[in-house]
Amino acid sequence: MESNRVSPLLSFFGAVVALWLVAPMFVVVPISFTGARSFRFPPPSWSLRWYEGFFQNTEWLVSALTSLQVATLSSILATVLGTAASYGIVRGQFPGKRFVQALLIAPMIVPVVITGVGTYAVFLKWNLVGSFVGFVVAHTVLAIPLVLITVGSALAQFDRRVEDAAAICGAGPAATFRLVTLPLILPAVATAAVFAFITSFDEVVVAIFLVSPAVRTLPVQLYNSMIQQIDPTVAVAATLMLALTSIFLTIVLLVRKAGGQS
Repeated sequence: MESNRVSPLLSFFGAVVALWLVAPMFVVVPISFTGARSFRFPPPSWSLRWYEGFFQNTEWLVSALTSLQVATLSSILATVLGTAASYGIVRGQFPGKRFVQALLIAPMIVPVVITGVGTYAVFLKWNLVGSFVGFVVAHTVLAIPLVLITVGSALAQFDRRVEDAAAICGAGPAATFRLVTLPLILPAVATAAVFAFITSFDEVVVAIFLVSPAVRTLPVQLYNSMIQQIDPTVAVAATLMLALTSIFLTIVLLVRKAGGQS
């Protein structure tokens, strides 16, 4: 009876928190369609002029393309490396295993500003600051913890009897992983890849330390535009980022649902 009395209260607080999190979306999206020359909410008139300006502006388009390229490559690398690391940590037995696991998850725990300063100091010596490769490497490091946790959870719950059955049938370790283990954990791997992509695409703090006139991601372009000159084009960029992120999160939900049904 007590839990039933608490449940409506928890539901209320959950609804308040959810509303608080999504409230900015209901402001930014309408502003991106405003006909005014500045931020006004609610918009006095409606127009697509700022979307036209966004897609006609070379700086915005180049930064968006750079973000897509960096996010794609870093998500692929993070998924491959994170899956391999997850398999080694979950299945392996070696000295310092917990330390290695904590080290791989550290980018998720350490304040991102500290990560940005450290990345800048190291990449400066390696001549990676302001380079496309530097962005890919940095974002890969930031995304690996998400892959490690997501895939590691799937491997920890994996029924190893199917692998034993494959071994009895003569399959080696590599063939067993490729034909048995990987297909069964594929929903978790796909989910991890999407999370890695979103992490890279939305990242701004570390990117600010690595930015150069030649290589600039969309979040950094948005940040610089807000500092230099605020106009509704910023809301357009934010809306497009929100839309892309929502699409990928929907993909995650569909993949997880398909994996649960299978």
